[in-house]
Amino acid sequence: MTIKATILASVAAIAMPLAATAADLTLRFGHVGNPGSLFEASVNAFAECANGKLGDRAEVQTFGASQLGKDRELLQKLKLGQVHFSLPSSVMSSVAPEFGVFEMPYIVQDRDHMRRIQAELGDVFQEAALREGYRIIGYFENGFRHITNNTRPINTPEDLQGIKLRTPNGEWRVKMFQQYGANPTPMAFSEVFTALQTNVIDGQENPYAQIASAKFQEVQKYLSITGHVYTPGYVLVAESQWQKWPEDVRADLEACGAETQDFVYEHAAKLETELLDVIREAGVEINEADNQAFIDASAAIYDEFATTVDGGAELIERIQTLASGS
Repeated sequence: MTIKATILASVAAIAMPLAATAADLTLRFGHVGNPGSLFEASVNAFAECANGKLGDRAEVQTFGASQLGKDRELLQKLKLGQVHFSLPSSVMSSVAPEFGVFEMPYIVQDRDHMRRIQAELGDVFQEAALREGYRIIGYFENGFRHITNNTRPINTPEDLQGIKLRTPNGEWRVKMFQQYGANPTPMAFSEVFTALQTNVIDGQENPYAQIASAKFQEVQKYLSITGHVYTPGYVLVAESQWQKWPEDVRADLEACGAETQDFVYEHAAKLETELLDVIREAGVEINEADNQAFIDASAAIYDEFATTVDGGAELIERIQTLASGS
């Protein structure tokens, strides 16, 4: 009995630290994407990559549909260590001013342009994130944004006059739609469907992947293809948490941040075609907006960013130069 008890005690002593280690490296990835969204597919692909590399050293678990909080809550929970990754998009412009450059209308031309921006200017955005206690370990996407509403088709900025339009929580998107004549209303993504359904707001603007997965086509009459803003999604961690994780774990996670980007971009391009059909088949009236009219109406917001954000003019110029690949 004594020998058996000693063996059992030894086994327990060995098992306990192993269990504790495994629990310490359970990494929770919270995001706001609904089932079927690009965010969900992107985060799941990242988790699959990470868990394949990490083996029994750590596990990434995913929680979508704002289960762990809305964007702003997730940013707070990262620093508290309650969540280990999040996938913010537009909200980053309220974290550090540099991210507001992605709120400039039509500044990102396509995904190849975004890759060049990331390659050439990634350090600028990483430094901005680190300054606020965060670290970017990958660039995914939210996508090219379009306007839906229940009032009228939107062909030019003048058509937005008086329309109560939900925007994400970011000052530049609000300023942009004020410039166009709309009545922008910042609101958490998880609240938008009900607000549309009950006519608290007239419309919203999002990529097709967010529109379709949130079923906005069930409560909207018009989709106007504007492509007014391309929003990256940032795989974000809190720097204070990041530095506590083993170096080999961090290396694997960074590798997956980079490797998953190809899947995200390919899947996003595929969804753009498929989901437009889904929205159309739901009975939504679709029109191509006059992009040049929106570009012409955007000069003032570029000027404001250039003059009020430190280094803003140079950031705009460098991104525009990269549009042609030069």
